[in-house]
Amino acid sequence: MAVLGIVAEFNPFHNGHLHLVQEALKKEDFSAAVCVMSGNFLQRGEPALCDKWSRAEMAVRCGLDLVIELPFCFAVRSAWYFARGAVNLLAQTGVVTHLAFGSESGNINGLNAIASVLASEPDEFKTRLRSHLNKGLNYPTARSLALQDYLSSIPDLEHLLMGPNNILGIEYLRVIMENCLPLIPLTIPRQGNFHDPALGYFSGATAIRKSLEQNQSLQQVAPAMPKNCLERLKKEISLGRAPVHADALEQAVFFQLRSRSATQLQNIYEVNEGLENRLHNAAITSHTLEELRHQVKSKRYSLTRINRTLLYSLLALSKTQMQAFDLNGPQYIHVLAFSAKGQEILQEMKIKCTLPVLSRGSEVKHAYVGGYGKQVQDMTAIDVLADDLYVLGFPNPQHRQGAQAFTSTPFILTD
Repeated sequence: MAVLGIVAEFNPFHNGHLHLVQEALKKEDFSAAVCVMSGNFLQRGEPALCDKWSRAEMAVRCGLDLVIELPFCFAVRSAWYFARGAVNLLAQTGVVTHLAFGSESGNINGLNAIASVLASEPDEFKTRLRSHLNKGLNYPTARSLALQDYLSSIPDLEHLLMGPNNILGIEYLRVIMENCLPLIPLTIPRQGNFHDPALGYFSGATAIRKSLEQNQSLQQVAPAMPKNCLERLKKEISLGRAPVHADALEQAVFFQLRSRSATQLQNIYEVNEGLENRLHNAAITSHTLEELRHQVKSKRYSLTRINRTLLYSLLALSKTQMQAFDLNGPQYIHVLAFSAKGQEILQEMKIKCTLPVLSRGSEVKHAYVGGYGKQVQDMTAIDVLADDLYVLGFPNPQHRQGAQAFTSTPFILTD
């Protein structure tokens, strides 16, 4: 039995996502499609436009059968850690056989060649990488240049290394190789221009979010989203649970940074090489998060890395905690939404999977208080805290109560 796996953020679900799902399902006679989706915070260190429950519902209404959550400690990470958490979680379901992802190139052979170098790390590649890092370049830039040096014979290599979907796809392939996972990779060419701010049928999530941030009406983004997803987003906005903007937690971030010394900030994950001093000083002198980011930004520290570090600080995520999470990998499967076929897959998963499957709020609470052991408890605690902080960004204060993780239940598609 073939089961399709997809990794996504769906922030929000748009026509490009629908195209990926539909085209991927044509590749084999799949019995179902399973998605690992980021929760309320995303890889670039920002809160999602609308919460994970509504985004999971959008996904199930558009052809996916089961949506499970990627824990915060993997969702808000650089590409390899993000991919490692998500792909291993798909493999650990015990039912997923294929992994499909979108890419700008649609060239699985070229992406595989790059992934193979990253998985094996030949000495010449590592030497070139160190050389570029010694110039003061940040890691992603240095790695890209080292790959271009080492794989100069591959046509259009620079393009393969530039697209954000290509970059993630390479990491998915690398994780499959490094861990010898029994997943068959498929790539679907991405439609539309990721950088085009104009709204059209294949506009990306960035263009949709920017339009809403500029207080344009939902009618403006309607061409880019499936109708049922647009209606779900409209409902969240009308209830005051969306949009959650990138700087919605600005005051909380400033409080955390200003209440810690530079020495205390050193314990936070990814704070090293003097970054603690830059963060501490910027938190004292800046008026807004935007100003703080640009004070801290440098050749070594990209805006995306700074955004993620600000989130780690907000949740007080330490280096020691992250090391433990990375060592042990995903510790549970948290179900967000499913269809009738998804329910069948869930039953099979509960037989084949060794991880606890959390389908109800009461099961999340059981995990939170240690009912499934310390490792599950520690990872769940971060997810619950992230959810409690996320709701503080809701426009309507009536929906900002905490502990919603213990009362929320998956969306079930019964149509």
